[in-house]
Amino acid sequence: MTRSVRRIRRTGWTGRSLRTRRSLLSLRAPLRALGAGAAALLVLSGCSSSDTGSDAAKSGSSANPSGTVTVFAAASLQESFTTLGKEFEKQHPGTKVTFSFAGSDSLAASITGGAPADVFAAASPTTMALVTDEKDAVGTPATFVRNQLEIATLPGNPDKVSSLKDLTRSGLKVVLCDKTVPCGSAAEKALQASNLRLTPVSYEQDVKSALTKVELKEADAAVVYKTDVQAAGDKVEGVAFPESAKAINDYPIALLKNAPNPGAAKAFIELVRSAQGQKVLTGAGFLTP
Repeated sequence: MTRSVRRIRRTGWTGRSLRTRRSLLSLRAPLRALGAGAAALLVLSGCSSSDTGSDAAKSGSSANPSGTVTVFAAASLQESFTTLGKEFEKQHPGTKVTFSFAGSDSLAASITGGAPADVFAAASPTTMALVTDEKDAVGTPATFVRNQLEIATLPGNPDKVSSLKDLTRSGLKVVLCDKTVPCGSAAEKALQASNLRLTPVSYEQDVKSALTKVELKEADAAVVYKTDVQAAGDKVEGVAFPESAKAINDYPIALLKNAPNPGAAKAFIELVRSAQGQKVLTGAGFLTP
């Protein structure tokens, strides 16, 4: 055996030229680098997916809501929405519903002014328009209930109020909601339909404030919603009047554009509009849309 043959066998590269061997060796480093890069890419990809999933979990979805949902709602919805909020939290463990109840016009001003909220439920399309006109709501607001006016008097109705006209009697202290508030606008419409003029002792910024005046005996009567009279129980007495049929308010609800938790907001709106939600609302005295 020649010396050259022994040298080839010793190297283990039988049948290959020295040039080929050097070429293959030169490829190992780039291949190792490529493999390491691919592994790093997979790790980063996994982290990205995990982060996205985590963000989605924080915001929740209408199918699986989580976190806090903030609802701005007309004062007249306080009792029924509080009940629905508890039901929502019960159905979706880990969620929390926070409410801000006030006059619809004040709530609309807060929303257009940048106040963080997920849902707006107004007592009239006019006040909802203050938000939609500024493009601060998503889609078209949906009417979920309607409400009708009623006269709230002192328990036992000592002044024998039986009609809207009776509220114009001299010496009777009557309270109305401010005309910019849906209940005040509706009362004004009912008075105009009856060709009646009424000078109240005060105008209140929301329906609950008007009702409280009667509950505290600071007023003899107030024009409020039927739902508020029902919620007050024996603290007041309700008197229906036919003119109220000409001033029924539609209540729209909408998801807000900058909602911090849109998934949970959608789920809450779904509950409000569901058969279960409607049962709670009609039980409180609201009318179906």
